[in-house]
Amino acid sequence: MSIISVKNLNKQFQRPIRKEGFGGAIKDLFNRQYETITAVNNISFDIQEGEIVGYIGPNGAGKSTTIKMMVGILIPTAGAVTVNGIIPHENRKQYTKNIGVVFGQRTQLWWDIPVSESLLLMKYMYKIPDDQYRRNLEHFSDILGLNEFKHTAVRQLSLGQRMRADLCAALMHNPQILFLDEPTIGLDVVVKENIRTFIKEINRSRQTTVILTTHDMADIEKLCSRVIVIDRGQIMYDGNIPQLKMQYGSDERMIIELEVKRDASKVKEKLEASHIGYVELEGTHLKITYNKSEINSTQILRAIMNEANIVDFIVQPCEIDEVIRRMYEAPAINEGVVVG
Repeated sequence: MSIISVKNLNKQFQRPIRKEGFGGAIKDLFNRQYETITAVNNISFDIQEGEIVGYIGPNGAGKSTTIKMMVGILIPTAGAVTVNGIIPHENRKQYTKNIGVVFGQRTQLWWDIPVSESLLLMKYMYKIPDDQYRRNLEHFSDILGLNEFKHTAVRQLSLGQRMRADLCAALMHNPQILFLDEPTIGLDVVVKENIRTFIKEINRSRQTTVILTTHDMADIEKLCSRVIVIDRGQIMYDGNIPQLKMQYGSDERMIIELEVKRDASKVKEKLEASHIGYVELEGTHLKITYNKSEINSTQILRAIMNEANIVDFIVQPCEIDEVIRRMYEAPAINEGVVVG
């Protein structure tokens, strides 16, 4: 069942054009001119209940603007966002009861009081029943390890501790939808993995729908069943990660260790003459980058085995961050001015 519906969504801003120099500043006082900035350009998609969707794009792509319209902070210029039949910016009080929001660079906790008191304030703000509050606090404390710092003032927390506390605060009222903006930014590997585990657990046990924006491709691969890629205000791709890799990540790399260095040089020359792909040689190791839609690894191995003895080999698929990079390097969808 579709829980979020985005139809022909558009957002434009008016930005002042500033003239250079003192004279330009004086002119701007009396004759200010503006340009229209298209941040989101006629995008449409639906998100089903229980999905974890990665909404990604480079800086300035329009993803943050989209998220702000989905949570009701911004009003669309055209088009519509509906969540469970509610228009976010028109019914903010009712709408916020069913969503949780975590922005990696900002906290919703009170800066000078302990985490436990911030969470208690959340209880009264959202009118959370005592039993629900107690159960959630115990459950989230166990998974996120809040007990070690829940009596510490928020301003004294590390970034990883604050992110865990923010996740707890965002979910205390059992929202149907969780919006996450860079939830693992600046965190070490262990804390990132703990937060990913928590998100997956909440999605599995409560069917919480999660919309995630991130620049960490490991977040996308480990969490998301679906990815929407936006660039210059328009959707470039909407689907699952295997299809994305198939469409934009046709290259593979094979690293082969040969028995004799002299044979490695000979094999390199033969592969280059056959235009199989880009070949690098380091000692007895060959690194071959090739288009798997044109040739497969078995054919390459067969060609090499006719010339030399193979000690070992490994095939490395194209990583998701490389796939996204190639998408960004593709010809521009449109030439308008876009902000994120």
